[in-house]
Amino acid sequence: MTKALRFTAILLLLFNGIGALYGGGLLIIDPTGGKLQLPLSYLQHAPFKDYLIPGIVLFVGNGVLSCIVGFLTFTHHKRYAHFIILQGGILTGWILIQVLMVQTVYQLHYVMGAVGLALIGIGSLIFIKDTSKQPLR
Repeated sequence: MTKALRFTAILLLLFNGIGALYGGGLLIIDPTGGKLQLPLSYLQHAPFKDYLIPGIVLFVGNGVLSCIVGFLTFTHHKRYAHFIILQGGILTGWILIQVLMVQTVYQLHYVMGAVGLALIGIGSLIFIKDTSKQPLR
């Protein structure tokens, strides 16, 4: 069962990571949001005048980190379950903050919020399974 959970986590991490690298990269290249058809009016309640800072945070926090966690999960890093939970928390936090700043909920928010919660759940299940195998000290 842990193998299936790891495989699912890797797929979700890559889904998030590749999408965030793409979206964040386009926001860095074009901070007006034009390449993603995001009007600057979405930022009227946010502390940003354009999408440069959100693009950098998206690229690094959800793109680069998600790919690193996917690699750590693939290579069985001894704390990979912790990193899966952490990345799920970062993604879920990103979505919540985004919804608060944009003050609108879109389909993608539901999808990515579910991915974040799934990562937290999968990482927690793996952690529980792994710790239940270890003898008590």
